[in-house]
Formats: sequence, C-alpha cells, structure tokens
Amino acid sequence: MHSKHMSGHQMYSQEQLQWLSVGGRRMLDSRNYFERDSAAYQVLKTFKEMSGTKPNLIAIVCIAVFTSIATYSYLYNGKFSFMLGMKNSLCQGIPVNDTITPLRDNRTFIIAPYFDNRKNRMTRVIAIVHHKKVKELYCRFCHPSNGETHISKAEIHVLSERFEFPYGATHLHCPQPEHWDPHYVTIQWSLKDNTEPLPLFGIRNREPGGSLVEFTVCISPMFGEYNNVLQFVQSMEMYKILGAGQVVIYKNSCSPLMEKVLDFYVAEGIVEVIPWPIDSYLRVSSYWHHSMDPKDIGYYGQITALNDCVYRNMYRSRYVLLNDLDEIILPIKYPDWKNMMHYLKGQYPTAAVFFFESHLFPEHVFTPDDPFNISSWRKIPGTNILQHVFREPDKNPVENPRKMIIDPRKVVQQSVHKALQAYGGNVFVPMNVGFLFHCRATKQPQLPRESLIRDISLWRYNASLVGNVSKVLHQIAL
Repeated sequence: MHSKHMSGHQMYSQEQLQWLSVGGRRMLDSRNYFERDSAAYQVLKTFKEMSGTKPNLIAIVCIAVFTSIATYSYLYNGKFSFMLGMKNSLCQGIPVNDTITPLRDNRTFIIAPYFDNRKNRMTRVIAIVHHKKVKELYCRFCHPSNGETHISKAEIHVLSERFEFPYGATHLHCPQPEHWDPHYVTIQWSLKDNTEPLPLFGIRNREPGGSLVEFTVCISPMFGEYNNVLQFVQSMEMYKILGAGQVVIYKNSCSPLMEKVLDFYVAEGIVEVIPWPIDSYLRVSSYWHHSMDPKDIGYYGQITALNDCVYRNMYRSRYVLLNDLDEIILPIKYPDWKNMMHYLKGQYPTAAVFFFESHLFPEHVFTPDDPFNISSWRKIPGTNILQHVFREPDKNPVENPRKMIIDPRKVVQQSVHKALQAYGGNVFVPMNVGFLFHCRATKQPQLPRESLIRDISLWRYNASLVGNVSKVLHQIAL
C-alpha cells in the first residue's frame, strides 16, 4: 500500500506529491514563462523555500501554483495557455490516419491540423463542430524529446456560412509554445479527458517544400454512388489540357465503374483521393440549406472539405481552383490557365481571389447537327459535354454564381462561392477573359430554346479532348 496524505477531503499519494514537488521546482526554473514579480512566481518561490515541510501543505501550495499560472496566463495573453515542464503520459497517443476523427464529446470532428505563421504563429485545425453545444476545446502539444506538454485553449471559429445547419466548418486556433516547434497535437473537449489512448494528429505544413505544381483543382465531395463517368473523364482531360498538375477529390461514394476510373487517374499521378466518410458520423444533406433538408450538415460537408483542400495544398500548388465535377473554368482570351493567370496576376499583383462567372449549359438541350455523337462513347454512362453548347441567359437582376481560382497562401477561410477571409483583394474576371462552363440539369425547364445562347467556346479544345478521352476509355477498357 502506498502511503497517502490527507488535506481536507483530498488525498494525495506519495507519487503524486513527488510529481507536484518536482513539477513546481521545474516551473520555478522556467522563468521565461512568467515574470519574477508575478503572483505565480512569488507563490513558487515560497514553495521552493518550504519544500521540506509537510506534504499536505505542499499539495495545497501546488494547487495554488497551477491556479496562479493559469490565471496569469489568461490575463497576460488573453488565452488559457501554460506549459508543464515534465514528462507525462499525455505525450503518448495513437497517430491518426483517418480523414475525419470524432472526439469523445461526439460533437467535434477533427479533419487535420496545419501550421500557420502568416499572421500569428499557431496551429490551425480544420474541424466540424456543433455551433451551440461545443463551448471549449483544448490543444495539447508535446515536445518530441523531453516530454514537455504545452496546453492552450483553442479559439473556436465556426465559419459564417453555415446555412442554418447545426454543424458547420470550423477553424480551431491553437497558440503554440514559444520556444519549440511541435509536430503533433491532441485536441480535447475537456481538460479532464485524460483517458488513454488519445488521438495524435500530425501537424501539416510544418516544413513546406517539395515540388510545386502550377494548378490544383479541389473538387467538392463525390457522393450518391456517383456514376457520371463520361463527364468525369472529359472534365479530367480538360483540366489536364488547361494546365492542372493535380486534382483532389473528396470521395464519399461512387459506383464500381467510377472506382475503376479513379484508380486509373490515381495510378497516372494526376488524382489524389481523400476518403470522406462524413455520413458515418453525421446526418448529411445533399442540399445547401437547412430549410431544404433539416439534417446535421449541408452538402456532405462541402465547405469543410474545401477548407481542408486549400490548406492541404497551400505550399504544394501556386494556384488552387475550387469547383464541382460538372464545372470547368474556361479561358477565352488565352489558351490555358497559365497564360490567363499570368495576365491577371500582372494586372492585379496583390489579389488573392479571382472570380469566374458561372454559365449553365443545360444537359437536356443538344446540338442540332450533333458532330460529337461518338459511337464508342455511347455505352459509357454520363453526359457528353461536347453535345451541349447552348447556355442559359443571365437571370437579371440576379447575379450568376461564381467559382474561383485562388492563391492559397493568401486565403484564410473559404466557402463555396467566395473566400470568407483573405490577405488580398478580389478580382471579378470579365467573361471575355474566362468563365465557368457548368453543364448540368437546368433549374429553368420553362425556358424556350430560342432564348438560349449558342456558345461553342468548349469546341476550341475538341481535337485534343476527343483524342484524349477516347484513349483513356480504351486504356481503362470501358
């Protein structure tokens, strides 16, 4: 039996007293964490002088020490943040490889942490939280060599465009230790959540570097057993023609045939597939607003996925395009994205976001002569975008939605149709420079054909596109 000491109703084992005693001395030596004239320092100084006194008194003083340090840290920094200068079991944990990790409160879901020193040196954690029920979260950083643990209270920033769903894309701001660089972090919903093992998240973007691609396309989540194979292949080949070095797809579900196509592009090196099993944790809606489908989160967590994609590619890509699988940003004045962005960046060197107006090409309206009704494509499920070159007129005075090309190093918070926060301005690209080609089912079936506008901008690429698509379909043996 270990001996224990009583103080009021609290009992302390000999090991706990030794832990407190050693910890108190170490914190006294770490004067850089608080000033000599602070209350915490004076309490610790007194504690050091009375180290030989009764153990129960030591315990009381240690409790006061920890309270003083936390209070001082909050008042001095405006945040709850302190460091325990000792080794402890919280340095242990299970490294997380999943894309979505629930915390024990079942109201917080961690996607990934990213180092962000563009303004304040911190770890920014992309997450999904319940906007009302999650009041506080804590970040624990552990030094990889000496076991020191830095604890900071996270600032919880639920993105403004939640569209009334109870769960929303969230950025957690975790202040980092000042004198060492953490590589892992644990997020806890309570300081009492010490149950082992804890999930351990590797901090991305800690050492940005490696090869930099010019353009990365971030695709909104693929769901609903997606099977629009032909349009997917056409979009992929268009992205490549226009200059994409990488396409990132957050995959929830797709058909077996689509899975075969994804495997082909992954092997080719152009596609990165991110598993996105969000419906394993939340009731997901396939609509953008809560009033249309009252579930937990909208459009399969689209905004969260886009934010993760921006940070995931912040130092891997010069530009990031954010669009859906049925959308292509088409250059008009220039042959490809590189030449177009060279022009736009030259005109607007400090801009962070370049908006392209969306124009819908309804998939039920076909070209009369139908020159691209290619026999080998007919058995492939999906839409042949080359057959749809009539776009709907503008819905004045309603503005058309926009998608964008961004400089990821200048964007802080991202939504579907705009950057919510950025270190730079916006540019609304005129249609004669480029626009968003969007081929899908119409939302205005009553429009007469005569009101549609024939626009064959896509046909500029038909020679390369037809050959490339046919080659891929042959290689996949579809």
